[in-house]
Parts: sequence; structure tokens; C-alpha cells
Amino acid sequence: MDELGSQRHDQFLRLYTANEPAIRAFVRRLVPTRADAADVIQEVALVLWRKFDGFDSQEDFRKWAFGVARYETLAWLRDKARDRHVLAEDVLEVLADEAVSAETRLSAHREALEQCLAKLSSEQRSLVMAAYSPGARIEEIAERSGRTIGGFYQWLHRIRLRLLECTRRVLAVEGIS
Repeated sequence: MDELGSQRHDQFLRLYTANEPAIRAFVRRLVPTRADAADVIQEVALVLWRKFDGFDSQEDFRKWAFGVARYETLAWLRDKARDRHVLAEDVLEVLADEAVSAETRLSAHREALEQCLAKLSSEQRSLVMAAYSPGARIEEIAERSGRTIGGFYQWLHRIRLRLLECTRRVLAVEGIS
């Protein structure tokens, strides 16, 4: 790969990595299962890379990627149309439109929550993240925190309320509800 190709590849990886969670969430809202979303996301990533030379760096990568994800998701759903659990294409179009319009709000909420999590002490943040990690065992986390299971749930509830209020304040300051 030449120097220019290497730079383009690096640029693509930076943009894709920064936006992959939002793209995944967008696709996940439109397909029935996480496994289906993983299949679609793989195809989306391939198409984005193949078409990246045509991407204008002045354009919004996330918006462009959502457009590609939308078409790839609809194509995947058309292929699965024989399954009676798949929604009609016009309904999927409405869902895709709503998912795109909701992304700005959801992104703002994620960023506000990240700001609020950063305000917690490192120990509190570590316990909260552990409690919500896949396969978390609350008994072990409660023991690590020096609390009973009931006490840990109460503590976690209070922290969630603090995070909720903090997130609301951050969003209010930014004019987002």
C-alpha cells in the first residue's frame, strides 16, 4: 500500500471506529436480533471501505455511513422477506427515518452521561461500570465494594439517580431535552 493509500486507510479507520457504536445502534433498531445486526454491520463496513474513495472529507461521515447502513439493512431485510417476522419495507423506511432523527439526541445523551460518569470518583465509576458489564455478578461486585447485596443495590440506585439528574442538567445547559 502506498503512502496515500495508507493515509486514506488510517483516515477511514479513525472515522469508522469513532462512529461504529452509533452505526451499530442504528442497524440494531432495524433488525430483529444482535446476530442479524452483526451480519449487517460487517457488510456495512465492507461497503463503506469500498466506497471510501468517493467520500468527500468535507461531508459528515456519520450521516454518510447511516445512509449506507440504511440501504444495506433494507437489502438484508429484503433478502429475509420470506420470513413472516420481517416488517414491510414502508414500515422499515419510517423506522430508519426515525432512527436517523433520534441519533443526534441519543448521541447527546451518551455524551452527557459520559461527562457525568467522569465526575464520579474512580472507585464509584469502576463499580458502576462493573455492575453493567456483560456477565456481571452483582454478588461479587457487592462484596468487592464492601456492601451487602441489598446495600449495593441501594447504593447503585442512588448513583443512577445522581447520574440521571446530572445528565438532565448537562442536556438542559445544551438546550436538549
